Amino acid sequence: MQLKWTAVALAALALVACGKKEEAAAPAAPAPTAAAPAPAAPPADALVVKIGHVAPTSGAIAHLGKDNEFGARMAIEDLNAKGIKIGDKVAKFELLAEDDAADPKQGTAVAQKLVDSKVNGIVGHLNSGTTIPASKLYSDAGIPQISPSATNPKYTRQGFKTTFRVVADDTQLGGTLGKYAVETLKGKNIAVIDDRTAYGQGVAEEFEKAAKAAGGTIVGHEFTTDKSTDFNAILTKLKGAKPDVLFFGGMDAVGGPMLKQVKQLGMNVKFMGGDGLCTGELAKLAGDAIGEDMVVCAEAGGVDGDFKAPLDAWKAKFKEKNGVEVQIYAPYVYDAVQVLAAAMEKAGSSDPEKYLPEVSKVEYKGLTGPIAFDEKGDIKNGALTLYTYKGGARTQIAVVR
Repeated sequence: MQLKWTAVALAALALVACGKKEEAAAPAAPAPTAAAPAPAAPPADALVVKIGHVAPTSGAIAHLGKDNEFGARMAIEDLNAKGIKIGDKVAKFELLAEDDAADPKQGTAVAQKLVDSKVNGIVGHLNSGTTIPASKLYSDAGIPQISPSATNPKYTRQGFKTTFRVVADDTQLGGTLGKYAVETLKGKNIAVIDDRTAYGQGVAEEFEKAAKAAGGTIVGHEFTTDKSTDFNAILTKLKGAKPDVLFFGGMDAVGGPMLKQVKQLGMNVKFMGGDGLCTGELAKLAGDAIGEDMVVCAEAGGVDGDFKAPLDAWKAKFKEKNGVEVQIYAPYVYDAVQVLAAAMEKAGSSDPEKYLPEVSKVEYKGLTGPIAFDEKGDIKNGALTLYTYKGGARTQIAVVR
């Protein structure tokens, strides 16, 4: 399909540290300032609404899971501060957060736990490999599920009425990167590695198809795992094929060490990857192996136009509250929670059976842009954001729709 590229400037979020000044002798005491009023407590007969959230908050990509959970907690706090009504009762939202460790078995176990806890809605999981098997349990229970980050197309193509996502899928993400590798980066010989997870394999396959369609030659496709640390054998094999682009389907926890070994082997390549690679943490994991403009990656979402300034302000609030920068998908988690609440408010009920039809019809103006779903549960007109790294910092190239 035809792609329209829009250059978007990087917005940097900076904190100004306050230095402690030397005090003069016997300084005048400052006038007391009024404390901000605490949010009003919900009435005793408030409607309790339980939102389940699942992400890997332990293991190699815990930094991404915690990022998602921070976004969910901020959404819950904001909803309770608003005191919205569902039906004739003020809603009190509660977050039930679970850790799936990016493991499919643990993912289904915590999914069943949340179903048994009778949650009203689910936001998660982070990985396609845990989201897809868990979705069957939520579907069987009739509980709406919005993933903020699972991009494997299969998730919304199982025929379930309960599955939704607020980001573009791998067909668009991998396809865009494959075309970009050939048409913009002028890649001719292209090598591919994937980690054999549902996410890594899916995005790599879509990339490979698009790169071939654009006229590129795939000179090798190798495999690793999402827990590997030694890539010398597969990289040495691929080096012999003299690629000018190397695509990795997997997460930053593997991609960072892989970049180091790419440098050690003297491979002169553009290193590409999807949203799992495209994080603020990648530069730390790769160290000095991440050369200027060497990496090109895509986030399965994107904000431009009138949505940019509000999102930047929210990211500043996120850092002030949590002490860390947004990694990647916290804003999409925030929006997913808000979409569930908006559907409940419209339906006048938090009963999953009653408000599920409103999720599929929602038209919500979120932090990350307008949110509406197609008949499969995929976001309509989903955006992608392309990034590179300069000076060790993730730098935006363009937003693509």
